[in-house]
Amino acid sequence: MLALVSPAKTLDFEHPAGTESYSMPTLLEHSELLIDVCRQLSPSDIASLMKVSDKIAGLNVARFGSWQANFTPDNAKQAIFAFRGDVYTGIDADTLSEASLQKAQQQLRILSGLYGLLKPLDLMQAYRLEMGTRLNNMRGTNLYQFWGDIITDEINQTTAAHGDEFIVNLASNEYFKAVNHKQLTAQLITPVFKDKKNGQYKVISFYAKKARGMMVRYILDHDVKSLDALVQFNSAGYYYSEADSSVNSPVFLREEL
Repeated sequence: MLALVSPAKTLDFEHPAGTESYSMPTLLEHSELLIDVCRQLSPSDIASLMKVSDKIAGLNVARFGSWQANFTPDNAKQAIFAFRGDVYTGIDADTLSEASLQKAQQQLRILSGLYGLLKPLDLMQAYRLEMGTRLNNMRGTNLYQFWGDIITDEINQTTAAHGDEFIVNLASNEYFKAVNHKQLTAQLITPVFKDKKNGQYKVISFYAKKARGMMVRYILDHDVKSLDALVQFNSAGYYYSEADSSVNSPVFLREEL
């Protein structure tokens, strides 16, 4: 079982990673091409393109300028510890054992606008380049065209190598659009998390993001490999609703907080 998640805008390169183990991104040669494109952008270009403040645009100009592909633990950080957002709050990587981190290397992949697909312990340098960015490049006018089937092929190679029967899509729509789901060779499962509010069950973004991370943690902690085991997910009050679910889209509900 391979889980897919999105990256996070919030990054932490101040605190040390929770392990000395690391790996290297597989698709770095493609990242280098994107960096070359991004280095041609001015701060005002980035501010307009990414819809960010002048301060953040200036920060990203500096990041693109200093980016270099010879990653080491001194100039880069393992992805699962570098990303800090709602999904990663749910994963709570700082409390994972070394054995669980190695298991995550097998069972988790992070989609990325710049890196394509990251293993949890892949070293990465700070960046901001969301998958939905309309960035003109040598392969098209956006990052979906840039990555094409590269990410999908990498996922298929991973599931084939590990013998994974299922891909659990815990990524946002923006990021999962970079995957050609029709070409996936493993069965695709897309969980849905709904919270009760004002008497109705709804997908509430903040809670759903954290729940996706909690499901990753559940998969790692319970060595989940089957759908029967996956639907036993019960973290933070969520429970499986068979009546609301379909074969490829299990629904998990939570009562009003």
